[in-house]
Amino acid sequence: MLKPPVGILGGTFDPVHIGHLRPAIEARDALGLAEIRLIPNHIPPHRANPLCSSEQRLAMVRLAAAENPGFVVDERELKRDKPSWTIDTLIELRGELPDTPLCFLMGMDSLLTLPSWHRWQELLDYAHLVVSLRPGWQPDYPADIAGLLARHGTRRAEDLHLKLSGHIWLADNLPIALSATRLRDLLARGQDTRYLLPACVAHYIEQEGLYRTVAENPQAGPAQPGGKPGHP
Repeated sequence: MLKPPVGILGGTFDPVHIGHLRPAIEARDALGLAEIRLIPNHIPPHRANPLCSSEQRLAMVRLAAAENPGFVVDERELKRDKPSWTIDTLIELRGELPDTPLCFLMGMDSLLTLPSWHRWQELLDYAHLVVSLRPGWQPDYPADIAGLLARHGTRRAEDLHLKLSGHIWLADNLPIALSATRLRDLLARGQDTRYLLPACVAHYIEQEGLYRTVAENPQAGPAQPGGKPGHP
């Protein structure tokens, strides 16, 4: 008999915010997940290196996880000295959890770009894909993704309990229009970010003086003085 499924949420978490956490909470509740594993990565393969160090991002993720029942932190990707490919992490987790369905959480934008992922055709061999909505998004599925949904899509939450992997479940979650880039710009401007990230994370950012330099948006206005810039 299979154990209750486990959710997997990876990312740079630079910083972790409600756009990460709220869809994960809704997936946990809708699917009856045993836990959500937050997996911060060290070297993201598809984007620039994070502004904050691995240690700072790990500290923020730990703070966020501590406030959410069923959330745990998995540090495995931070210990790698190479890009963190999702397929490698899923293979490791499958070896460690042979009787547990794995549910890899992603946004609709990630699903649409899935063919650009490393060994993407193998992902469903190791996990289910749980896809959250994005505000105002009207998906125009490419042919390969439309075919993937036709073969693997399900609307039945119980299906993800009955198999170790292989389904794609489209979540009916509350859409949240927030990106880490936008949040970092707000922080750099010194604007109020309450309700956009956990209060404990906001306190850590303030305490450490993170994100006070404007590195991404030259129109964002002057940086706030007196802070320690995030590590490149």
